[in-house]
Amino acid sequence: MRLATLLMYDGNPRKAADDVVALERAGLDSVWVAEAYGFDSPTLMGYLAAKTERVQIGSGILNIYSRTPGALLQTAAGLDNVSQGRAILGLGVSGPQVVEGFHGVPYSKPMARTAEVVDIIRRGLKREPLSADGVFHLPLTKADGAVTGLGKPLKLLTRPERDTIPIWIASLGPNNVEQTAEIADGWIPHLFHPERAHLVWGDALAAGNAKRLEGLAPLQVMAGGMLAIGEGPETKALLDFARPVFALYVGGMGAKGKNFYNDVARAYGYEQEAEEIQDLYLAGKKKEAEALVPTEWLEAANLVGPASYVKERIAAFAEAGVTDLNVTPVSDDPAATLAQVKDWVS
Repeated sequence: MRLATLLMYDGNPRKAADDVVALERAGLDSVWVAEAYGFDSPTLMGYLAAKTERVQIGSGILNIYSRTPGALLQTAAGLDNVSQGRAILGLGVSGPQVVEGFHGVPYSKPMARTAEVVDIIRRGLKREPLSADGVFHLPLTKADGAVTGLGKPLKLLTRPERDTIPIWIASLGPNNVEQTAEIADGWIPHLFHPERAHLVWGDALAAGNAKRLEGLAPLQVMAGGMLAIGEGPETKALLDFARPVFALYVGGMGAKGKNFYNDVARAYGYEQEAEEIQDLYLAGKKKEAEALVPTEWLEAANLVGPASYVKERIAAFAEAGVTDLNVTPVSDDPAATLAQVKDWVS
């Protein structure tokens, strides 16, 4: 099992890079840079590439609406070049509030768009001339809305560091997860409950793996949460720091009936809690919503407690198919905490 960490949206990106350097020395295998509607990920990823030597650097995630397939291809190739072959392209559909609200792009055909973006990027990295006739029209003709009609199939001008870059997809809905298992190198679920994940995604993963594209290695999976190792009640109390994140996603990441994370909570068996958390959150009662996040879910999704319990959690994630354990160390010495877990998983 490899160790990963996800950089948060807020904070000082330059300090975050210094922290990653220390974690790399402690054994971190990959760092993932979030974007949402904050700072763009590629800028910090490039900075991390210059500051680090070994760790893989992933976008976690770039949405597939705000950049064209050609721009995503250029970004992936450029990041892989400056990192000397350490880039991972994490993609996702995000949600309509971000895509339509922040980027002003119609949130349409997410699955078809995902499949085409992945295919175009893979062909583009092999320096094939870009062409498509589906959601995307490459080259664009006058019949498709071109002004001049002078577009022609072009291949990537520069030679990429690698002709294949791992493409991971963040997905939650059963159909999207099935597609991920079929076409992606890796899968990034969120708010992952190891013991209940099969209830939500087991059938979808099986169906997608049965159709998996020829030539792809087995699907990799990244999931995890807060990491804190300790015996006292103050350690377990750290779980409360995860409540706002869970409440934000279950309650506020989307409108009523259009919140993928709320759907996952319900599929885990937390139907009543999901309903009440969303109602409270959308009403502005965030603290009340946070209090309703099931403690059982927080305990399962994070790695917080005595060493023996954290080891049990690691085993549970591994049993659920997680290949890359995503950890956020919460201690006075995050690098030492990560090094301890690295020793266990190695």
